[in-house]
Amino acid sequence: MLQTINWQARAKSVLMPNRPFIDGRYVDSVSNETFPCVYPGDGRLLTQVTSCNEADVDKAVRSARKAFDAGVWSRMAPTDRRRILLRFSELILANREELALLETLNVGKPIANALNGDVVSAASCIAWYAEAIDKVYGEVAEAHEITTLVVREPLGVVAAVVPWNYPMSMAAWKLGPALATGNSVVLKPAEQSPFTALKFGELAIEAGLPPGVLNVVPGLGHIAGKALGLHMDVDCVGFTGSTEVGKYFMQYSGQSNIKRIGLELGGKSPQVVLADCDDLDAAAAGVAAGIFANAGQVCNAGSRLIVDETVRDALFEKIAAHAKSFTPGDPLEAATRMGSLVTQEQMERVLGYIDAGRAEGATTLVGGSRVRLETGGFYVEPTIFDGVRNDMKIAREEIFGPVLSAITVKGFDEAMEVANDTIYGLAGAVWTGSIKNAHRAAKAIKAGVVWVNCFDRGSMAVPFGGFKQSGFGRDKSLHAMDKYTDLKAMWFAH
Repeated sequence: MLQTINWQARAKSVLMPNRPFIDGRYVDSVSNETFPCVYPGDGRLLTQVTSCNEADVDKAVRSARKAFDAGVWSRMAPTDRRRILLRFSELILANREELALLETLNVGKPIANALNGDVVSAASCIAWYAEAIDKVYGEVAEAHEITTLVVREPLGVVAAVVPWNYPMSMAAWKLGPALATGNSVVLKPAEQSPFTALKFGELAIEAGLPPGVLNVVPGLGHIAGKALGLHMDVDCVGFTGSTEVGKYFMQYSGQSNIKRIGLELGGKSPQVVLADCDDLDAAAAGVAAGIFANAGQVCNAGSRLIVDETVRDALFEKIAAHAKSFTPGDPLEAATRMGSLVTQEQMERVLGYIDAGRAEGATTLVGGSRVRLETGGFYVEPTIFDGVRNDMKIAREEIFGPVLSAITVKGFDEAMEVANDTIYGLAGAVWTGSIKNAHRAAKAIKAGVVWVNCFDRGSMAVPFGGFKQSGFGRDKSLHAMDKYTDLKAMWFAH
C-alpha cells in the first residue's frame, strides 16, 4: 500500500483542520488570531491555524469541566468507556493514511514512519488503556471492627500539552490513561503539529466520546500552554517537551491551584560501548538508529556515544557506514528513511550546535552541513563528532537533531562516570558481552530506562520516564494511570 500511493498528489487535496475543537465540534476562536503552518520538506505555507488565547482556553476548560461534572464520561460504566475507546482506536487505524499524511506535512517525518509507526503506535496505546479500564481494581483493608476501601477517582480536567516530534504517539500516551480513568481532557498540540490532534478530536466524537470530554486547542506555548498551566480549574497537566518549559509548568502550578504536574522532559542519553562488547555490528546499528532516527528529534536519543578506547576505531567505521543509510530525502517518498527537521528555527539551532562543536575543538567525522538546499526544506545530514569532551556544549545540551558526540574512555568506571555526568536521566544503553557488566551498568546508569545490547525498545506494558531534570511521573503502563487519579480511603464501621 505504501509504495503504490502517490503521496505528493494526496498532499494537494488533504483537508487540514485549523480551528479549535471544543464541545464536540470545530468552533471559531475568540482570539481571531492565527499562526502559519509550514511544510518543512520544502518550506511552503500550508495554511493558517487558529492561535487560541486565554479566552479560548477558558472556553475549552469550562466545556471539559461541565462534561466531567455531568458524569457523562466520568461516571459512565467502565465497560462502556472501554467500548468507546476501542472504537476510537479502530477509527485511528481506519483513517491511518490521512493521519500519516497530516503528520508528515506538519513535521517532515518520512511518510513510512508516520504510517507504519506513529499511527499504529497511537491506536495501540488507546486500545491498551481501553482494555485496562475494567481490569484495574481498588483495595480492601481490614482493621479492628472496621473495613476500609481504597479506590481511585479521576482528577477532573486534565491538560495534555504534547510535543511535535511524535504528535500522535505522545498525544495517545496522555489521552489513553487520562480518558481511561474517567477524566475530561484539553489537548494542546505543539504549534508545529496541530493537524493530527484536531483530527483526533473529530474521531473521538465519531467513536462515541461525549462532547466536551476531549477538546483540542491549537496555539502558541507561551499563550495557550501558559493559560492551561495557570488555569484554576485544570486539575493536572501532563507535559512532554523541553526541561526549560517543564520548569515553567511547575511555576504555573505554584502560582495557581497547586495542580498536579507530570513531566517527561529532555535527555542526553548515553550509549556506552564497553571494551568487552562482542557484537560491534549490532552496537553500531543501535547507535546509528538511536541518533539518526526521526532526524535525532527524540527525547531519549542516544546523542552521547561513550566508547572504550580499545574498540573505538572499529566501531566508528561501522557507525559511519550506517549513517549513509540515513541520507535525508523527500518525506513524501515511500523509501525515505530520514526526513527534514521540523522548522527553519530548529535547523538553525542544530547547525549552531555543529558550529559550536567545531569551535570547541571536536572533529567532524561525518556530515556537519545543511543539505537539499534546492528544495527550500530544512535538512541536516547525519553528523558524527569525535574528540568530544564531556564538558563541551555538544555533550551537555540537548541538540534535538542528528548529531552524535563521541567521547572516548578507558575502562568501565570511567564510562559510568561520564554517562552519569549530566543533568538529564531519561535513558541510557550499554553494549557488552559480559553478563556481569550488563547488570553492573544497568544499575549504575542513573536513568529511568536502561537498555542492554539494544536501544529504544518499548512496550505499552512498561513505564517510560526519567530521573533528574528529565522529569518525573511515567507514561505508558498501568503506572501512567497514577498521574490522573487520586486515592480515596473510605472507612466503614461494622
